Amino acid sequence: MTNAEEAGIPAPEGDTEIIETDYEIGQDNVEGQVGPFGFDVHNPVFLVSGLCIVAFVFYALALPEQAASIFGWLRPWLTSTFDWFFLGAANIFVLFCLFLIVSPWGKVRLGGQDAEPDFSYRGWFAMLFAAGMGIGLMFFGVLEPVYHMAVSQPLGTPSPLDGSGNIIAENVEQAKAMALAATIYHWGLHPWAIYAIVALALALFSFNKGLPLTIRSAFHPIFGDRIWGWTGHIIDILAVFATLFGLATSLGFGAQQANAGLHHVFGVPIGTPVQIILITIITAVALFSVLRGLDGGVKMLSEINMGIAALLLLFVLFVGPTLMILTDFGEGLVAYVEDLVPLSNPFGRTDMDYLHGWTTFYWAWWISWSPFVGMFIARVSRGRTVREFITCVLLIPSLVCVLWMAVFGGVAIDQVLTDPLTSAVKDNVIDNYNPPLSLFAMLEGLPFSSITSVIAIVLVIVFFVTSSDSGSLVIDTITAGGKIDAPVPQRVFWATFEGAVAIVLLVGGGLTALQAMVISTGLPFAVVLLVMCYAVYKGLSSEPR
Repeated sequence: MTNAEEAGIPAPEGDTEIIETDYEIGQDNVEGQVGPFGFDVHNPVFLVSGLCIVAFVFYALALPEQAASIFGWLRPWLTSTFDWFFLGAANIFVLFCLFLIVSPWGKVRLGGQDAEPDFSYRGWFAMLFAAGMGIGLMFFGVLEPVYHMAVSQPLGTPSPLDGSGNIIAENVEQAKAMALAATIYHWGLHPWAIYAIVALALALFSFNKGLPLTIRSAFHPIFGDRIWGWTGHIIDILAVFATLFGLATSLGFGAQQANAGLHHVFGVPIGTPVQIILITIITAVALFSVLRGLDGGVKMLSEINMGIAALLLLFVLFVGPTLMILTDFGEGLVAYVEDLVPLSNPFGRTDMDYLHGWTTFYWAWWISWSPFVGMFIARVSRGRTVREFITCVLLIPSLVCVLWMAVFGGVAIDQVLTDPLTSAVKDNVIDNYNPPLSLFAMLEGLPFSSITSVIAIVLVIVFFVTSSDSGSLVIDTITAGGKIDAPVPQRVFWATFEGAVAIVLLVGGGLTALQAMVISTGLPFAVVLLVMCYAVYKGLSSEPR
């Protein structure tokens, strides 16, 4: 029996190259009673990552002013110093994925040559859709296209608004196309290439090689059995840090947006105390979801949320200027293809607001999320060929994200350009930068805004719950040495501290602190992913074709 089978993963079917190792799932674990809880944890990984996270929370709570000062310095320093590295790494991930699609290794089947897909195309695509949806789409769907059109001006594209809010007609079409192209760039091929690399590595080394479903397994072709020692411990600890702070950033955004929505609809005050209360309440709901298990908790909530999100998308599409949205969507895609290389170039840029404020942050955020999304995608993709897997993971979720941005951003842009003097979107995105309120400002310009705003608040909250629940499952799997059925109290621990980290980051600097920590943890994990590309190449090279 292979290590993967011991963890509940089916054995490879047909010819494949099993990696022989003496490591057994849970061999370094501490089982039984740890304090009052029945834990089953991988001692070095859980102990180091758990203690570091607890220490970080207490530090930020004890010295909030010092923490805020550090976060305020850290974010701009990281984005201006390592912008070239993040952009270069993301470009390598895209090129590597495209290479795998056309290479002979594209015929390798995840799970062995005779493996059958666990899910139909319909079910698989639905889960890839689910992976592409989240708090980020709710928070940035309106904000980003409008901001790029009028303020950040990617690649020096002129704004269609002058200083007095008047329309400059000759700049409108170019600015609209570039706004959508610049947004598509952040939500299209590059982020999904990052996720695809991690997902492919996890699937290949678990389903085909018989190793545990944890990040360190992908590095066996490079480090051999040293991955079961401190080499592997460090890799998994970095994955825990990246995932936790990536999730905390999303939860912080979700709390701010839920607070803005509650203020917009019900007059609830906006402020950090309210957001702390929201994170505490929603984390408690997430804990209830954890206790319910995957089927009764996160799976059920995800299906409900997907249905509500689809209805909201269709409502905005058909109530808004439908033909214009679809036309701009097509023009935005064309502009994206035409400007993909200039947008990906890290050198000689003059649009530093766009490059540092958006692209560098996004690439670090996607890298931080990659263990979380990658493990989810890997677990539902057994039986697919590498070519089929990469093509669908790159295209299906990208199209969902791009369509969402085109619909919500397209309606918001139309509202700004149709009536710039009274547009609530212009007031909250361009004149008075208020990101959490941007979505509700756009809905205010459509019929039934009081109803759709409440629906949007519900979506944000449920995305919050499912992200926390799923994220705690992934972190728990890593810190349990690859076990996917570790005791529930461990997931409760991680879900609790995901909320705690989001709270201390909000207290210690708000959006700036959230972005600073996700960039600082994404930086070392980007190095891990670059090495992982070579490990995937080595792993595929040993597979029978």
